[in-house]
Amino acid sequence: MSNRETKTDVILIGAGIMSATLGTLLKELVPEWEITVFEKLAKAGEESSNEWNNAGTGHAALCELNYTNEKPDGSIDISKAISVNEQFQVSMQFWSYLVNSNLLQNPQDFIMSLPHMSLVQGEQNVTFLKKRYEALSNNPLFHGMEFSDEPEKLMEWIPLIMQERASNEQIAATKIDSGTDVNFGALTRMLFEHLENKNVDINYKHAVNSIKRTSDGMWELKVRNEDSGTVERHTAKFVFIGGGGGSLHLLQKSGISEGKAIGGFPVSGIFMVCNNPDVVAQHHAKVYGKAKVGAPPMSVPHLDTRFIDNKKELLFGPFAGFSPKFLKHGSMFDLITSVKPDNLLTMLAAGAKNMSLTKYLIQQVMLSKEKRMEELREFIPNAKSEDWDLVVAGQRVQVIKDTEAGGKGTLQFGTEVVSAADGSIAALLGASPGASTAVSVMLEVMTKCFPEHMKEWEPKIKEMIPSYGVSLMENPELLHEIHTSTAQILGLSEKEQVLVHSLDEEAKVLNEKV
Repeated sequence: MSNRETKTDVILIGAGIMSATLGTLLKELVPEWEITVFEKLAKAGEESSNEWNNAGTGHAALCELNYTNEKPDGSIDISKAISVNEQFQVSMQFWSYLVNSNLLQNPQDFIMSLPHMSLVQGEQNVTFLKKRYEALSNNPLFHGMEFSDEPEKLMEWIPLIMQERASNEQIAATKIDSGTDVNFGALTRMLFEHLENKNVDINYKHAVNSIKRTSDGMWELKVRNEDSGTVERHTAKFVFIGGGGGSLHLLQKSGISEGKAIGGFPVSGIFMVCNNPDVVAQHHAKVYGKAKVGAPPMSVPHLDTRFIDNKKELLFGPFAGFSPKFLKHGSMFDLITSVKPDNLLTMLAAGAKNMSLTKYLIQQVMLSKEKRMEELREFIPNAKSEDWDLVVAGQRVQVIKDTEAGGKGTLQFGTEVVSAADGSIAALLGASPGASTAVSVMLEVMTKCFPEHMKEWEPKIKEMIPSYGVSLMENPELLHEIHTSTAQILGLSEKEQVLVHSLDEEAKVLNEKV
């Protein structure tokens, strides 16, 4: 046991995008509050937020077909798409504020402009996509979306996908140029660097072993220093558990009633990454397809241009996998130790309900590289096996809980905040759209946990996020204003993007000459 003990206002567990966002918001609103961060790994953004563990889509529902379901009457429900898009606009506004205030520099290091596309095959899917396009393109949030089922136009949009494709194949796509690729790993690291400059006490290689309530209403954490092996005690008025897949175990240790009867189901992802620069150069978009029957929404196949360390990459996936770990750097016992008396029946019910999902995941794990190549060839007909390598992505833990709509043991696909009734502790669980909606989700945490402060904080929040409390869909003028200013500040307008790319190309040529 170490003699190190601290008392602080706020403890953030996990150095991912969620803690980075909450810490940054609080430092702007109440700079005098003391904040301490504990992260088990050696640096920030190494788990779910890392650029190789995160699709980086900048989820704005521009291309993800699972956010727009077809109703029994054949109409398309776009309510989820609207909600996700509005949440992403909130993130964009906050990042713009940070760049504009010189709290973050070089936005092109974490965000790039990139078309978002949906691609479908077969008559039924083409009909669905056209209906989806008609429902979305009339909405100001999705202004500028185009639809085409003409091979010539598709060849112009996605040459790599259209080459050597059978001429009689029914295929259609939508395209919207206002999409983005976001490097959440880079953004997380930049935000933690900023927090360090604001005197936030960041402790890497520190694992939280236990959380308990003290008699005076504070939270006491036992934290193991991974380097020295000593255990330290730290207390705080408010604790945020933002440890990705690791959050469920810590929520259970807190003992709050709101964390009872909640389970977690881990799903891992495998991407294929292209190692041939000539192939990479032929594709410039994020192209999302339709999930196979029985596949979880996070396994929607997509062919993505990515910008990682200022280098253009091409990734395809994700192929789902199963591992009992809740974190990539987790333990093989994570799943079994998450089963408690209060969530046992919920977990058993989920297991019985999701036999097809379990079967699907096992099949995915067993896939050979050639089988994965066959799936890739649905996107790139002439893909060559030697051009592609496998990369294991991050672990995601889907929430399992009892719901009115789904009954006992319902598998939830999304991001959820669980907080104590008195607002003294909150945990973030779940997966996609996750990182893209971090700012909205952290504002939700603040509303639940600091209701007494929200009124006094509101003017500052509105300065950071002009659309706070307002529906952008119902205010097209404000939406246009925000789109224009965020594009300009974040360097997303087309001319600036072309300039950034041409400067990058020039730099490459110079490097090669040197």
